[in-house]
Amino acid sequence: MAKQKFDREVIKNVIEKSKTKRKIAQLTIKIDSRLDDALVKLAKALNISKNKLIEETLFESGIIEEVEENYYD
Repeated sequence: MAKQKFDREVIKNVIEKSKTKRKIAQLTIKIDSRLDDALVKLAKALNISKNKLIEETLFESGIIEEVEENYYD
């Protein structure tokens, strides 16, 4: 429990510090193939694209604030 609280504080601090920096035009991430497979399955079950699923997850978690939709489903 203490570790979770610590992890949340670290994430909050990173988010707060990143708000004062320049805006990012594009984000590229590398993920494990097993995670990719899980995201594909979940996205299909929800009838949305994998990119949209990732976007919504990051948005809801507070990691990102705004997304310009410039990708194709």
